[in-house]
Amino acid sequence: MPVAKLSAALAWTLACSVLLLGACSSTPKDPTAGWSPNKIYAEAKDELSSGAYDKAVPLFDKLEGRAAGTPLAQQAQLDKAYAQFKNGEPVLAVATLDRFMKLHPASPALDYALYLKGIVNFNDDLGLFSYLTRQDLAERDQHAAKESFESFKELVTRFPDSKYAPDASARMNYIVNSLAQSEVHVARYYYERGAYLAAINRAQSAITDYQGVPALEEALFIMMQSYDKLNMPQLRDDTRRVLEKNYPQTPYLTQGFKDKAQPWWKFW
Repeated sequence: MPVAKLSAALAWTLACSVLLLGACSSTPKDPTAGWSPNKIYAEAKDELSSGAYDKAVPLFDKLEGRAAGTPLAQQAQLDKAYAQFKNGEPVLAVATLDRFMKLHPASPALDYALYLKGIVNFNDDLGLFSYLTRQDLAERDQHAAKESFESFKELVTRFPDSKYAPDASARMNYIVNSLAQSEVHVARYYYERGAYLAAINRAQSAITDYQGVPALEEALFIMMQSYDKLNMPQLRDDTRRVLEKNYPQTPYLTQGFKDKAQPWWKFW
């Protein structure tokens, strides 16, 4: 090879080596490399307390790995789920909690894990975001509400003496009311659009699935009005008698439909 070409090749090789060395030297170092598990936990809790949830999550991740098999690693999982929830990542939070419950079915913190899972879903899609986006109630998915209910139900059934049980029970009642009200809103949605048979079916579903909740008063009224629109006087009158028997002071018979209620989440 000519000397000129050899020198050029050598120069290129040296340049590449310098670039590679520069890239290696710029690789960020792990600041927690020399930290003890307790120090990582303290730092993660500080970030959590200050609201820096995005910084707390990776610290809890590191702690979970370094303290594997210890109670501290279990606590890291729970705290990570809470940080993910507060950081607006409910799907990740639920996945972390599901993993915790699968790995530690006998953990003394299992009641808290169930409670936190219920809270995550309770806040996920029970009205707030659909209200802000003006999404029609007939289009809303109540999956999160049902998932929340199941978590709270398991908590109060398995751990009736848990300190989280009273709040879980209260939220269960609220969820039932919310689900029933959602069904009734859908029934009213159909009624107002002239889909009377669909309105009847949805109102009947609310009556069948949810007992003793306030929303059933409107469900009966929707059924009565729908039967009237369909020219079915016998069923209309039967439904009216049921409405009057169960709600003798009902204002629906004199005032008709009420204005749409304030979103339920504003009361919690």
